[in-house]
Parts: sequence; C-alpha cells; structure tokens
Amino acid sequence: MTTTTDQTTTVIDADTLKAWFDRHDDVVVIDVRSAAEFESLHIRGSYNVPLQLLSEHTQDVAQRVGRRVVLVCHSGVRAEQARQRLHEVGMDSALVLDGGAPAFAAAGGDVVRGEQRWAMDRQVRMVAGTLVTTGLLAGELVSPKLRMVAGAVGAGLAFSAATNTCAMGAALARMPWNRGAQDPAAHEAIGQLPTLG
Repeated sequence: MTTTTDQTTTVIDADTLKAWFDRHDDVVVIDVRSAAEFESLHIRGSYNVPLQLLSEHTQDVAQRVGRRVVLVCHSGVRAEQARQRLHEVGMDSALVLDGGAPAFAAAGGDVVRGEQRWAMDRQVRMVAGTLVTTGLLAGELVSPKLRMVAGAVGAGLAFSAATNTCAMGAALARMPWNRGAQDPAAHEAIGQLPTLG
C-alpha cells in the first residue's frame, strides 16, 4: 500500500514493491546510500547513486530513468531528500521505499548481502551519544566548561533535524571503516541507469 500526502503519492511499502517487480519490467530502484552501505545490503537489481551524486546531477538522473522509480536508503530520510530533488526538476513520480532496504529484506524481498557494516544513522547515534556522555562526564570531573561539548552536539542534532541534513553522517562516511567500496564516479553511477524515457 502507498501513502499519500497532499494528493500526491510519495511512499511505497515493501510488499507493494515486491508486487511491482512481479507485474512490471520498468521498475527502477535507485539506492542513494553510500557504496559501502549498498555493498552490505541492497535490493537485487537496484542501482547505487549516492545522494550527493544525485543532488549534483539531478537533471541527468531524471532524464535517464522512466516513470516507475523507487528511491531507497536505510530508513527513508535520504531517499526523501532525493525525491525532493527530483521533484524540483519536474520528476513527480518517484516514490520512497518505506523503511528502506532493511524493510524490503524483512518482507522477504530479493536482496544481496555483503560485508556487514553499521548503517549510517546508527553510527551517527553512537557518536552523538558518546560525545554527549563524554561532555557531561568531563564537565563534572574535569571542568564545567566541557559541558559545552554536549550542548554543541545537541545544537548540531537540532540543526540537522531542522535542515534535514547531517554533517556528522557526511563526516562519518569518509571514515576508513565506511570505505570498503568506493562511491562511484558520476559518469559510472548515472551511466548504469537504464534509459526508459
């Protein structure tokens, strides 16, 4: 079943996507996570176009793919950002997979599993929680000024939510443990997409 907002369908659930694969041969699934996340778990037949690349080449992506496009990430946040970018260039038919690749796997969808890594949102929660706890503890044991670390992290998280961006996630994506697979170059990522018109 799909969800509607302001008369426009924007979300598709895993069971509906599975049914689409059975009934349609023009479904294009674009996974906007990093190459390392894509490598650890992705929907079979999906295309990896990381969000930053899609954001920089939105018009090229929109011109390349057909009308039945489903955007995927881990939870739906980055996929929604990609949907909004495509909407800005006139592509109104793209949908976001509710719950992302993990939801599709849990629904018995055909997925490819590789080297397992923590999802980016889980890494962000771990680092943010550790920084807040460390800041509060250091503020109590070393200097009250160190409590500002916790305040800065809290402010950063609030800004992240307000702008629907994540600077910490972008920084963590560059860490060695997230570099198992290199993000594709723009011509590779976009060139792999089928031209369905």
